[in-house]
Amino acid sequence: MEASWLETRWVRSLYLAFVFCLALGLLQAIKLHLRRQRLQRDLRSFPAPPAHWFHGHQQFLQDENMEQLEEFMDKYPCAFPCWVGPFQACLFIYDPEYAETVLSRTDPKSQYLSKFMTPCLGRGLGNLDGPTWFQHRRLLTPGFHSNILKTYVAVMARSVNTMLGKWEKIGGAQDTAVEVHEHINLMALDIIMKCAFSKETNCQTNSTHDPYVKAMFELDKILSHRFYNCLHHHDIIFKFSPQGYHFQKLSQVLRQYTEQVLQDRRKSLQGGVKQASAGKTEYQDFLDIVLSAQRENEDSFSDADLQSEMNTFILAGHSTTAASLSWFLYCLALNPEHQERCREEIRDVLGNGSSTTWEQLDELCFTSMCISETFRLFPPVPAVSRELSKPLTFPDGRALPAGMIVVLSIWGLHHNPAVWKNPKVFDPSRFSKENSAQRHPHAFLPFSAGSRNCIGQQFAMLELKVAIALILLRFKVAPASPTPLASSNHVILKPKNGIHLRLQKLPACPIPGYGD
Repeated sequence: MEASWLETRWVRSLYLAFVFCLALGLLQAIKLHLRRQRLQRDLRSFPAPPAHWFHGHQQFLQDENMEQLEEFMDKYPCAFPCWVGPFQACLFIYDPEYAETVLSRTDPKSQYLSKFMTPCLGRGLGNLDGPTWFQHRRLLTPGFHSNILKTYVAVMARSVNTMLGKWEKIGGAQDTAVEVHEHINLMALDIIMKCAFSKETNCQTNSTHDPYVKAMFELDKILSHRFYNCLHHHDIIFKFSPQGYHFQKLSQVLRQYTEQVLQDRRKSLQGGVKQASAGKTEYQDFLDIVLSAQRENEDSFSDADLQSEMNTFILAGHSTTAASLSWFLYCLALNPEHQERCREEIRDVLGNGSSTTWEQLDELCFTSMCISETFRLFPPVPAVSRELSKPLTFPDGRALPAGMIVVLSIWGLHHNPAVWKNPKVFDPSRFSKENSAQRHPHAFLPFSAGSRNCIGQQFAMLELKVAIALILLRFKVAPASPTPLASSNHVILKPKNGIHLRLQKLPACPIPGYGD
């Protein structure tokens, strides 16, 4: 029986569609194959560790196998190619000379990873490039001037004292084991919400938290998951995954929240007075600074720009500081002699800490050295990346073409045995004036360097000093377990399973502003 004309046409159409899809798939396969060959050719002068044919070095990156990285640094001096899946590679560097070569240029940040944050944060300093980035940086810099930061000391102290009050209730005068990272994380978020929005979230005492607070915490986890899952690097695959669906919902929460905060602030300004939180001394928060910048640059700084910078400041600011403070307490718990010396210095300078000032905090020299040594061992941001806008030649003559992604491993740089003697040992004397003067200027980069260094580094240092001073005046910390802590290789270097410390309350005056 002969096939009808309709059946024949249907089969022919299906056959043509199949051939078309097969041709597209073949072209894509050829394109990817040529891409892999080009990357191998561009990186041929850099020997590479063995890599899985599909995952590349993904397992090493995801598990944060620091011992393996140490082996790689010993076997491959200065740098090695790192494959993220079969068709994406970068050059992983950890040498001061290499770092200086890269950071002295104006190459943009790699969009390969920063693009993941754009849907929730928008286009802010973290993922902008070129003249727009420079303009935003110039407009926001006044918000981190010392005259502005000085007014935050009392704000920060109140949030720290709230946390210390919780610790007193948990342990009283007993020597009690506490998972401190969760408490510190909430405290850091409480501080940054006050300094950014003058917003009282009560996140330290309210277990349900503010919707914006919950969204920030959950977004941080999803972004970390996506960074180290090469399948989710593809936008369509991620979008239709459970994490991608949740990510879109959380991003919407952030946008709606910042829009509402912006509207409320403008209404209060139109009324002539910004409503301060109850019991709070009036100060100029980050939103005030950004609104002022917008009024002076209405044509080039939109509401979307403003909201992006606010979200970037909060997401980047609270996680890094919380991780750094947690690691600092862990380091001092393992080194009680350094802890006691910090405490003595703080007592000499601040007394009981009831009226801490910017000038006093600047006198905490040994404490600052301990902070720097903590940054060396546990850099809050373990790596930064650049996409080369033009060819680059390193001091040893090896070169890379334009378009290549270079990842500076700050962790690797800070643990490089060619730079640091006994790099695993906690030794604050490395940061004495004499030792610092003898070291390569790009051997220690906790806040990166060059034009794209961290704009909020003074804010972070201020918050750390306030928190450290008040904590050490009231508590002695000791490790709750002899087992070394593992770190988790997220965007921020965090403790993998929290940080459990034994807190011993010291004889002192009652915590100001708590439980009166």
